Amino acid sequence: QVQLVESGGGLVQAGDSLRLSCAASGRTFSSTAMGWFRQAPGKEREFVAAITWGGGSTYYADSVKGRSTISRDNAKNTVYLQMNSLKPEDTAVYYCAAAAHGCSGYGCYDSRIYGSWGQGTQVAVSP
Repeated sequence: QVQLVESGGGLVQAGDSLRLSCAASGRTFSSTAMGWFRQAPGKEREFVAAITWGGGSTYYADSVKGRSTISRDNAKNTVYLQMNSLKPEDTAVYYCAAAAHGCSGYGCYDSRIYGSWGQGTQVAVSP
């Protein structure tokens, strides 16, 4: 099991940027794929971005593609989500997740492959 703690959320204005961080501890971090998901009020949790264990492949939801960058520092056991040009529709609780194994392609979008989840960090974007 991997323990995950997110940070970096907050209240910002449309057009601003935020960098979310997710610190991991527990079993080997570098061998797992990592993902970010979000859940807005009244909506289901949705995929945002994912990164493979070595960082060689990244995946993004269409809604954030071109505005966000997921990265990881395995030496620091940390994964990041840089979000730029934020929009009010980006308002949500953002969750970091660790896959039980690796992933590839659209498999990385599936929340069911992620066995460990953080508590979430709130992002609120005002118009």
